[in-house]
Amino acid sequence: MSGQTVLVVDDEEAIAEAVRARLESEGYRVVVAADGPEALRIHRDEHPDLVVLDLMLPGMDGLEVCREIQRGSWTPVLMLTARTEEADKVAGFAVGADDYLTKPFSLRELASRVKAILRRMERMRATGSEGPIVRDGLEVDATKRRVTVDGGEVALTPLEFEILATLARDPGVVFSRDQLMDRVWGYRDYAGGRVVDSHVARIRRKLGEDGTEPRFIRTVHGVGYAFQDQR
Repeated sequence: MSGQTVLVVDDEEAIAEAVRARLESEGYRVVVAADGPEALRIHRDEHPDLVVLDLMLPGMDGLEVCREIQRGSWTPVLMLTARTEEADKVAGFAVGADDYLTKPFSLRELASRVKAILRRMERMRATGSEGPIVRDGLEVDATKRRVTVDGGEVALTPLEFEILATLARDPGVVFSRDQLMDRVWGYRDYAGGRVVDSHVARIRRKLGEDGTEPRFIRTVHGVGYAFQDQR
């Protein structure tokens, strides 16, 4: 039994209770909130290991709740959305969501995603002792979870950090989108390519890539991505 705490935020009581029951059967401690302010209060008091967060909440929506949650120390967030538009999912990633599920979803799939996210967080802590990666003015420090470009700090989400570190550890090696899903997310899904693309696009912007002559991450068309080999 894991003993890790999951905060479930959903104003639909039937869904919240079904998610609670399934996650408790998996060994998690679960607390439930029905709206944004209650979720932020519980997050502040309970310090959950992960938040399952509905996008469509009354009043304070899920995007705003996610943004507030991430203002302090980072907490992984699995977003639930009834919308299928790609823009809504990209907006969720932009404010710090780690993953998303589209309603209706199976409880088995949700439990699998929760497990994958928490396993990734454990892996991130385990690899924190490796030395900094230094490439052409970029420094990726896994111990401090810190990225700098030419001495200036770059704010990345934990997921963005993992993608960049995965690529930078093996400069010149081409990773397909499926390989990045496996390495970083711990699973694959049908939308994996679009998810990877949206994250890489944000990483590039934050690193100051202008899109014409990539300094760090290059696109291998039809395949995936690689970190520039400076050797």
